[in-house]
Amino acid sequence: MAFMLRLPEVLIGIAIVAYVLNDLFQSVVVPRPTPARYRPTRLVIRAGWRAWRAMGLRAHSADSRERFLGTFAPLVVVILLVVWLSGLVLGFGFVFYGLRDYVHPPIDGFQTALYFAGTSVLTIGFGDIVATSGLTRLLALVAGGTGLGTIALAISFLFSLYASFQRREILIVTLDARAGAPPSGVSLLETMAKYDMTDDLPRLFADWEKWGAEVLDSHLAYPLLAYFRSSHDSESWISALGAVLDASTLLLTTVVDGPRGPAKMMFAMGTHLVEDLGRFFHMPGDHDVGVERYEFDEARERLSTAGWRLIGAEESWLAFSRLRVQYASQLNSMAKWFAAPPTQWIGDRSYVRFSAQRHQEIESRAASG
Repeated sequence: MAFMLRLPEVLIGIAIVAYVLNDLFQSVVVPRPTPARYRPTRLVIRAGWRAWRAMGLRAHSADSRERFLGTFAPLVVVILLVVWLSGLVLGFGFVFYGLRDYVHPPIDGFQTALYFAGTSVLTIGFGDIVATSGLTRLLALVAGGTGLGTIALAISFLFSLYASFQRREILIVTLDARAGAPPSGVSLLETMAKYDMTDDLPRLFADWEKWGAEVLDSHLAYPLLAYFRSSHDSESWISALGAVLDASTLLLTTVVDGPRGPAKMMFAMGTHLVEDLGRFFHMPGDHDVGVERYEFDEARERLSTAGWRLIGAEESWLAFSRLRVQYASQLNSMAKWFAAPPTQWIGDRSYVRFSAQRHQEIESRAASG
């Protein structure tokens, strides 16, 4: 009868343990995106990043900002391990509190039940509290097994994250010499023409197409990867993706000669990546091209000087605008959310629009005068 009266505590504890283990399973074991609105992992990452990002953006220098923001993702891995273990201790604490008469000495309060749950989950086992029934002994063993399993999965999770991070960064680092730091699509095409490397563009686009597929798969399976920042200055997976996408867009719309097939395949993979990740992270998007006309004209001049033959200005601008709206807005939203280092056409464009507006006002005044 006493056990039946304490059944609510046991059921509450089982529910908490199941909730924590489900979050651990969905976050670490399942290799695909899963619903996470009410899971601890989502709450810790998104709420934590909002606060961390707000503090990081107040830094007085870019170096200090990047160092501060770069510690977030590794720290979250540790915090998640603590959250999972604490949740298991809390859950088993309720269970053992509901079974407090089946241990020796009998548990006299919830704090003691948490202590017994903690020693069981962490497999410390001081022996000052001992299970005296088959059920409590079984639950103590289950608590120890889940604790060890949680730590083991967290360690494997960390290794998987770093392996995927290193694969992601290889092409980003090699892009520096071709596209600059921070990278831009115009600089990439300039460099390839300057050093007579245009024949290498098909291979470059093929490599980045494969990179896009790997990033899409890994970042949807482990969303925390998106918060890992590049270890080199002025680099970001978002700005690198934007630079290669802009280069492929320019080749498809503005340049006469170029590897249109590989560029089109890269464009398709890149826009797929932006669309899926943007939807997963709830990034807003619209039909803004994200580039002012005078910036596009300046890019045309640079490409012409580098030796590229160009399509007519109006025709290329219309085609460029039509393609770039497919990824520009969501990519800019991601750049703002992840506080990516600013680059040519990716990130906060408000100051550019203000400058363009002022430029138009000055021109209209000069014409009217």
